[in-house]
Amino acid sequence: MNMEFLYFLETIRNPFLDAVMLFITSFGEEMIFMLIAIFTLWCVDKYEGYYLLFIGFVGTQINQLLKVLFRVPRPWVKDPKFTVVEGAVAEATGYSFPSGHTQSSVGTFGGLARFNKNKLLRIICIALCMLVPFSRMYLGVHTPADVLTSVVIALALVFVLYPLVRNFSKNPKNMRIMLLVMSVWSIAQVLFMEFYDFPLSADAEQLFSGLKNAYKMLGAVLGMWVVYELDIRYINFETKAVWWAQLLKLLIGISITLGIKEICYFIFAFIPNEAASRVFSYFFMVLFAGAVWPLTFKFFGKLGKTKQKD
Repeated sequence: MNMEFLYFLETIRNPFLDAVMLFITSFGEEMIFMLIAIFTLWCVDKYEGYYLLFIGFVGTQINQLLKVLFRVPRPWVKDPKFTVVEGAVAEATGYSFPSGHTQSSVGTFGGLARFNKNKLLRIICIALCMLVPFSRMYLGVHTPADVLTSVVIALALVFVLYPLVRNFSKNPKNMRIMLLVMSVWSIAQVLFMEFYDFPLSADAEQLFSGLKNAYKMLGAVLGMWVVYELDIRYINFETKAVWWAQLLKLLIGISITLGIKEICYFIFAFIPNEAASRVFSYFFMVLFAGAVWPLTFKFFGKLGKTKQKD
C-alpha cells in the first residue's frame, strides 16, 4: 500500500509541481525551525519560544531513535524501480522511518497554531502541517507510514507539552525536571548510538547520521539548561521592542548564531570523533542565542522610544 500510493504520485509529477513541492518541503528543514523558534523566543514570548524548542528537541530525539531502531530504507532504495525527485535527495539523510521533515514542520507550525490566536496565521500553519507531509511523499523520499507516524508524534507533543511549558514560568522546578529528563535521555541516546552492536547489514552512513544527530541534541539540550538557569537567575530578558528594532535584533542575532555554529565546527575539528564535535557546536550556539544575545535586548527595547519630558 505504501509503495502503491507513491507510484500513483509519481504519475502526476511534472516540472511545475516538482518545483512547488520542493519549495513547500523546505518548510520542514532545521533552519526554518530555528528561525521560528528563535524569533518567538526573542521577539514574541520567552515561554512560547521554550515551548517550540521543547517540541523540536523532544521530537527530534524520538524521531532519531525510531530511525535507528527500525532502520527502514528510503523508498528508492527499497524499490530500485521507483524514481525520486532528484532535488529532494540532498536533504533526505538518515533512514526513512519516520519522517524528520514532517516531524519538524508539524511540530513547529502545529505549536504556532496552538498558542497563536490570529485566525489567518492559524490557517496558514494548519495548511503547512498538511502540505509538508504530502510534499515528502510526492517527492518520493518518504512513504505514508513514515509521514503519518511523524504527524501523530508531533501532534501529541504539541498538545501534551503546551500546558506543561505554560506552567514553567510559575514553577521553575518543573522546568528543571523536564530539562533533566531530556538531558538523561540525550546522554542515553548518545551511549546507545556509540556502543550498541548494530547488525552488519546496517548502513554505516545512516548510522553515522544518527550518531551526529544524537550528539547535536545532547549539546542543544545541555545548552538550553544552562540558558534557562542564567536567565532566571541573572538575565530575565524582555522581548518587547518596536518592529524595526525587533527586525534588527533578529537579523543580527541569527547571523551571529549561525556564524558561531560554523566557527565551532572549525575550532573543534581536532576532535577525532567528528560526531562528538557537534556537542560543542550546538551547545555554544544555544548558549549564545539564549543567554548572550539577550543581554542586548534592553538596548533594542529602548530604540525608537522618545524621552519623556520632566
